Amino acid sequence: MNAKGKIYRISGPVVIISGLNTRMYDVVKVGNEGLMGEVIGIEGDKSTVQVYEETSGVRPGEPAENTGMPLSVELGPGLLESIYDGIQRPLPVLKSTMGDFIKRGVFANGLSREKEWDFVPVVKKGDKVSGGSIIGTVRETQNIEHRILAPPNVSGTVEEIKKGKFKVDEVICTLSGGKNLMMMQKWPVRKPRPVGKKLMPKTPLITGQRILDGLFPVAKGGTAAIPGPFGSGKTVTQQQLAKWSDTEIVVYIGCGERGNEMADVLNEFPELEDPKTGRPLMERTVLIANTSNMPVAAREASVYTGITIAEYYRDMGYDVSLMADSTSRWAEAMREISSRLEEMPGEEGYPAYLAARLSEFYERAGKASTLCGREGSITVIGAVSPPGGDFSEPVTQNTLRIVKVFWALDAKLAQRRHFPAINWLNSYSLYSKALGDWYNENVSPEWIKLRNDAMELLQKEAELQEIVQLVGSDALPEDQQLTLEIARMVREYFLQQNAYHEVDTFCPMDKQYRLLKAITVWGNKAHSALESGSPIEEILKSKSKDDLAKVKFEKDFEGAISAISKSMDEEFRKLGGR
Repeated sequence: MNAKGKIYRISGPVVIISGLNTRMYDVVKVGNEGLMGEVIGIEGDKSTVQVYEETSGVRPGEPAENTGMPLSVELGPGLLESIYDGIQRPLPVLKSTMGDFIKRGVFANGLSREKEWDFVPVVKKGDKVSGGSIIGTVRETQNIEHRILAPPNVSGTVEEIKKGKFKVDEVICTLSGGKNLMMMQKWPVRKPRPVGKKLMPKTPLITGQRILDGLFPVAKGGTAAIPGPFGSGKTVTQQQLAKWSDTEIVVYIGCGERGNEMADVLNEFPELEDPKTGRPLMERTVLIANTSNMPVAAREASVYTGITIAEYYRDMGYDVSLMADSTSRWAEAMREISSRLEEMPGEEGYPAYLAARLSEFYERAGKASTLCGREGSITVIGAVSPPGGDFSEPVTQNTLRIVKVFWALDAKLAQRRHFPAINWLNSYSLYSKALGDWYNENVSPEWIKLRNDAMELLQKEAELQEIVQLVGSDALPEDQQLTLEIARMVREYFLQQNAYHEVDTFCPMDKQYRLLKAITVWGNKAHSALESGSPIEEILKSKSKDDLAKVKFEKDFEGAISAISKSMDEEFRKLGGR
């Protein structure tokens, strides 16, 4: 056996090569065009390779060559503002060399070898450096400082360190034993990067979306799933999270989505303004685009590429949010490759190791004390696209066993134009209790009770709706009719949110608290007025109730909500006097 072999058999993206000396997950160049692939099985002198590119026209007998390296990503300055394919080839670079259609067998470096970065060292000669230590900084974008880290497996004493402008592949530091450090390092995508210690997530990820922050919060360093049928708003919800969540770095993986959806993302993201800084949002974003018509093997790799880049920024001490849209397409790629390998199928044809692969991916999320002594986190939010909206299918069910937040999108809500179309009866968050102290300190001691009361009200509404469908709402007692009306206010005034409205697209926590409190106060006053004999028709004509519907769109929210509170007191004083 040697470093060169020959193609023995081809089945779509799965190619069997004979006479090649390989290890599992080695990257192999296949055929005359040198298509990139990865070893996924070894039997005798035959290696099974999944190829990341289209294999049509490749024939048995063509040569294959082992690079001796696992699939790795290049980590260093220049990742932000980049748009990559699933194996970290920069798409703008490929477009500039070959136009709109990517040819096969083309290789491009993940990081530019031409651009120079201004390196400022933070260690000096004689300092001891261990794996993960910060040796210097680079201003990557206007608001993000890129901390240059020593690779996790390197340590020693600084013998020489330079300051000035350097390319990513130039030596900037020499350690004892002749170890040279550059601004760039490579890391195998399937191997999680080490951390000092995993920490409990106790801070919520503030998204500005009321149904998420208010009812089903996710913690920084947590995991969430957004399952939903076609057209229910998964991609818009994930884009809202990418735009507004209070993390410093965003990694967005378009994994197997339709080309036109991905094109919208690629066109829209570069034009978005970061609400925190007023600068372009792309300055803190990495996009990985892998559409449904790209080869399946690259789709499978894209998720690992994205999470490795996220781990690199976490290691610097940043909070990172990673959007995977969608893990169903990733699982379908695994299913296709598994069937070509003639493995024993599990449920619905998915491989038996589906649950293990999903667990491996989501377990790389978390809050951690990094090797450089800072705290960083990765929050993973994965969209799931169950066929026909069937949540009992294997990808959704296996994801639910792993993640702690479940935002269930509902096609019926989307048809009624209720967005975000998250079903409040099917969704849940297991972080609510852990985040309680944070809400008490930073929002209000009343917040948790307000949220629980709202959930209880929505639950009651669901029970009453079953009776309403049989006998009509007029047959209900007046207090239950009022309960239905208050629940409608919670749904339409609080949970409904317009992603395209300049004010309503983002709702800070204090505004969410004031709005939910105002609706709850109106409800309590309405019940009191009803008990004191006021007719329900008069209560429902309340002007303050109509004003509450519009207040979330007001630029001067504070002034508007205070005015509504005063008019509410006045109205119910008159009603109560009858």
